[in-house]
Amino acid sequence: MEHAWIAGKPAALAAALAEAGKLLGSSRYPLIAGLGTDVAGARAAIALAESTGAVIDHMNSGELLRDLDVMRSSGVMLTTPGEARLRGDTLLLVGPRLVEAWPELPERLFGSLRPTGAGAVERRIFWLCPGDDAEIPAAGGRKTVTFGKEVKDLPALLAALRARVAGRSTGKVGVSGKVLDEVASALKAARFGVAVWSATALDALAIEMLCGMVNELNAKTRFSSLPLAPPDNGVGVLQTCGWITGFPMRTGYGRGHATHDPWVFDSQRLVRSGETDCVVWISAYRAVAPEWRESPPTIALARRGTTFRAPPSVHIEVGCPGIDHAAVHHLASTGTLAPVAAAQSSGTISAAEALTRITSSLPDKEARPC
Repeated sequence: MEHAWIAGKPAALAAALAEAGKLLGSSRYPLIAGLGTDVAGARAAIALAESTGAVIDHMNSGELLRDLDVMRSSGVMLTTPGEARLRGDTLLLVGPRLVEAWPELPERLFGSLRPTGAGAVERRIFWLCPGDDAEIPAAGGRKTVTFGKEVKDLPALLAALRARVAGRSTGKVGVSGKVLDEVASALKAARFGVAVWSATALDALAIEMLCGMVNELNAKTRFSSLPLAPPDNGVGVLQTCGWITGFPMRTGYGRGHATHDPWVFDSQRLVRSGETDCVVWISAYRAVAPEWRESPPTIALARRGTTFRAPPSVHIEVGCPGIDHAAVHHLASTGTLAPVAAAQSSGTISAAEALTRITSSLPDKEARPC
C-alpha cells in the first residue's frame, strides 16, 4: 500500500515523487542527510547528489569519522566479531552504552571460549567506565571486573592504564594503583586480547590513546580492536561512499565533482547556517526525524511512525531494509556487508527505488538554477 503526503496531505506516490523532483530541481544547494539506508539506498543517494550538486551526510557521521580519523592518522589494529568470540581470552570494554550499540554483545562475547588444543581457556573481561546504568553480565560464570565510575574520568583512567601497561608510574586518578596493576598485568598476559569500544562515548583523542595502548601490547602478546558500528547502517554507507566517491560522508558535489570536508559539509551546520535550501532526509531503519528545529523545505523518506516537528514538504513512507524488502547492509555480528532476505515483505517502496525515481523526475540540468 502506498503512503505519501505533500505538505501534510495524503497524495499518490507518483505525485509525491514528482513534487520531490520539482523541489530538488529548483534547489541551489540541496542536502541529503540521515542516510539511514542499505547499500542500494546509499548508491542511489550518491547518484542523486551527483545529479543535483548536493551534499551527503549520515546521521552518525560524527562517530564514524572519529574512528576513521584515528585510523588515517595513527593506524588501528582491527579484528572481527568472530575472531573476538573464538580467540579473545581477555576483553577490555571501554566506555558506556556498549550493549546498546550492539545488543548481541553479551551473547557473542561474554560466553566461555571453546576448548583448544591446550584445553579450555577462561575468558576474562574488564570494563572501564561502564556507566551507572550498565548491565554487567557475568562471563562464563566469572564476574566482569569494572573500574572507573564517572564517564568523564575515562580519558584520565585510560591514560593511567596505558602508563601502567608500559611500566610507568601514575598520579591519583580515582582508581587504586593495585586495581590498575591487576588490569595491566591481565592485558599483558593475554593470549589474544580485544579492546571493544563505541565512538558514541569516546572522542578521537581517547580512541587514539586506546589504539596506542593496543599497539604497545602487541610488542609481547597479541591484542587487537573491535570498534562497534553505530546504527542505521553507518559503516555500510561509509564503505559505499568510499568505493564510489573515494571519500567518506560529508562530501559535496557542488563543484561538479566529489569534495570532502568534515566541517563544511556537516549537515547540522548547513541547516543551522541556512546554507542549504532543500533537505532530503532518509531514515529507513528507525522512525527518526532530524534533530534541528527549523529547516528548509524537506523531502522525507522515512519509516512508518516517524514524527516530524512540522510536516515535510514531501513525506514518503519507505520500507525497512531486511524487513520490508531484501537488502545488503553491514552486520555487526560478522563485521562485514551481507545480503539479507526480507523478513516480512510488505511491498512498501524502498529508499533506493524512491531516490532513483526522484532522480529520473529531475528537470533537465539546463533548466535548473546554477
